[in-house]
Amino acid sequence: MTNHLSSLKRIRQNYTRRLRNKYAYKSTKTAIKKLLKEKNKEKHSIVISMIDKLAKKNIIHVNKAARLKKKLNRKLFYN
Repeated sequence: MTNHLSSLKRIRQNYTRRLRNKYAYKSTKTAIKKLLKEKNKEKHSIVISMIDKLAKKNIIHVNKAARLKKKLNRKLFYN
């Protein structure tokens, strides 16, 4: 463990950001599961925007966001 004030602050910031990112990712995954379970097409745009926000903030990769959106579209509209 370092004793520099800047590195201690960096550790605190990383912890806070990690929790924030984890919360955003987990809530999006829960929303996806609810959407697929209920087959509610009205909430589709809300979940898609949540996925896009995760990709924009670099919480998930852009290609993963595209895969998730493609999977949702297939399961909701083509089955």
